[in-house]
Amino acid sequence: MRGFIKGMDLSSLGEVEALGGRFSDERGPGDAMEILRRHGMDLVRLRLWNDPYGENGEPYGAGTCDLGAVTALARRAVALGCGWMLDFHYSDFWADPGKQTVPKAWRGLDSAGLERAVYEYTRSVLLELRDGGLAPDMIAVGNELTYGLLWPVGRWPAMDAIARLVSAGLRAAREVCPAAETVIHLDNGPDRGQYRVWFEGYYAAGGLDFDIVGMSYYPFWNGPMAGLARSMADAAERFGKDVLIAETSMGFTLADYGQYEGLAPDQRKGMAATARLAEGIEYPMTPQGQSDFIRDLAAAVRAVPGGHGRGFVWWEPAWIPVKGSGWATPAALAYTGEKGPGGNEWANQALFDYEGRALPALETIRML
Repeated sequence: MRGFIKGMDLSSLGEVEALGGRFSDERGPGDAMEILRRHGMDLVRLRLWNDPYGENGEPYGAGTCDLGAVTALARRAVALGCGWMLDFHYSDFWADPGKQTVPKAWRGLDSAGLERAVYEYTRSVLLELRDGGLAPDMIAVGNELTYGLLWPVGRWPAMDAIARLVSAGLRAAREVCPAAETVIHLDNGPDRGQYRVWFEGYYAAGGLDFDIVGMSYYPFWNGPMAGLARSMADAAERFGKDVLIAETSMGFTLADYGQYEGLAPDQRKGMAATARLAEGIEYPMTPQGQSDFIRDLAAAVRAVPGGHGRGFVWWEPAWIPVKGSGWATPAALAYTGEKGPGGNEWANQALFDYEGRALPALETIRML
């Protein structure tokens, strides 16, 4: 898809709605996806987990993003005239720079076995989607692959293994959905050195070519936007690739939302960590600060040399706080080996307030 992308990751939306989450804008109550579409959304990003359930069928939460959940949301997006991006995690739960846990069904496989599994799984998923009339417009092979995937086999700095695993997914994507654009996505967009080393190593290891460099950019973790602008320009010029901010967000408040979650204090982290992070960023965590951030981010992406700035994807704009929806259930924590608590921890980054009312930032997006 061409043109400037104004995307939204809506992976948890089905869960939020099922648990009673409601949304509204200036027209009154409405469907969250339709509201976002009216305000400029033209791409929906959806994460896919292989098997997000415990041994006894307990869901992992955070949308429990199996293929059924993804298909239902993708169908809604396509019906609204949106493109959509499929984000393979190659894990049964969250995959990011801090964890890339092998799916339960792939445990014990060696490098060659994992390479076959990635190819076969990617191919089977895409065949099912394509044959159901839902071929993705974009396909991200892995999620935030800064330190690799499918650890320990594909863990950085084992770039030969990383390149083979990623290339297996790209090969399947090319075969089944040749019209889809392919994305390789790392975190910490402003870190130019990280992107240079990673992609130079990937190509040196014989990695298959792809279409788009995906970057995550969170100002409270990754620093000023000027650094992101330099890194986007460097990636575009050095590798001749388009650049997409595949994940971004910015808070609109520091007000706590514990009353909406129905969790005991020891079951959630609250806002203390977010408040500390907010101290050093360029934009205040207010509705106006959020709007200003979006305006400036869009300008920075549009300024990437050669027209290589493709747009941005806001991460989980509709993950409002509702009782029962959190980032991890006990079954999920047992799978990853992490500790809880498992509350939302993101609601103040959404594009709807805690009551599900559209924030001013959506009008800013509409006007971009």
